Amino acid sequence: MNLQERMRALRKERNETQKQVADAIGITDRQYQRFETGVNLPGFDNLCALADHFGVTLDYLAGRSDVR
Repeated sequence: MNLQERMRALRKERNETQKQVADAIGITDRQYQRFETGVNLPGFDNLCALADHFGVTLDYLAGRSDVR
C-alpha cells in the first residue's frame, strides 16, 4: 500500500471525512484531498501531523512497514 492508500484507509477506519482530518492537522480540505489523491505530497510537518493524528508511525503511513 502506498501513502495515498494508507491515508484513505486510516481515515475510513476512523469514519472521518477529508475535512475532519484536514481540520485536525491544520490544513485546508482541498490540500488534504490533493494529498489523498496523490496530486501533491505532504511535507515533513504534515506527514508527522498525519501520523500523530492516525496514531501510526511514519514508516507505516508511508507504506514502508506493516507495523503501526
